[in-house]
Amino acid sequence: MNSRIVIIPTYNEIENIQAIIEKVLSLEPVFDLLIVDDGSPDGTAAEVKRLHALHPDRIHLVERKGKLGLGTAYIAGFKYALDQGYEYIFEMDADFSHNPDDLVRLYDACHEKGAFMAIGSRYINGVNVVNWPIGRVLMSYFAGHYVRFVTGMPVQDATAGFVCYRRNVLETIPLDQIKFIGYAFQVEMKFTTWKYGFKMIEVPIIFTDRTKGTSKMSANIFKEAIFGVIQLKISSLFKRYQAS
Repeated sequence: MNSRIVIIPTYNEIENIQAIIEKVLSLEPVFDLLIVDDGSPDGTAAEVKRLHALHPDRIHLVERKGKLGLGTAYIAGFKYALDQGYEYIFEMDADFSHNPDDLVRLYDACHEKGAFMAIGSRYINGVNVVNWPIGRVLMSYFAGHYVRFVTGMPVQDATAGFVCYRRNVLETIPLDQIKFIGYAFQVEMKFTTWKYGFKMIEVPIIFTDRTKGTSKMSANIFKEAIFGVIQLKISSLFKRYQAS
């Protein structure tokens, strides 16, 4: 059985889904795919089913009823991947903002260099973001500084959504207790992984903003990330992070 699976949450990604799936399937080593679709009205899930018929052993689909949030989509994907026995579990976006070729580098960071979490980092070597307005670049960059200041976590790109986990991490973290569903979810997962003492490596990537489809960023998502970090730090003071 293949040991690698890439989880891609989708909502209205019909313009990107075929291309991203075909690109990931073309990589070496082999990566399987799990699409978690939140009831896309544009036919994203139907296109995944069409491609699944061509690659039934490598493309998987979880359909959910309506937009339930990025974090819950990944939690559903993590549980599916663990149940299916995958060792290396990846998360990435559907819109090519994450270069699928970099999946191999994230895998190598875990498989060859001993990381339990490999993070595709936009900021480990300066600022590597293409096609974002300067305001959004600055907001994202300084959000990383803010997260490090509040939490003490030594991660440059805490909101990154391009990640490889070893299954040990996802078996150790109580997934049903993960609180946040927006971009704060990414911070919470990294913070919890760090608190449990797992080795983390940031892999430099170039992030390119989507050219097709619509961004899912909103003011509420950003507000959750800002205030969620403070909640995360305070609640951590009353928790014991010890693997069972």
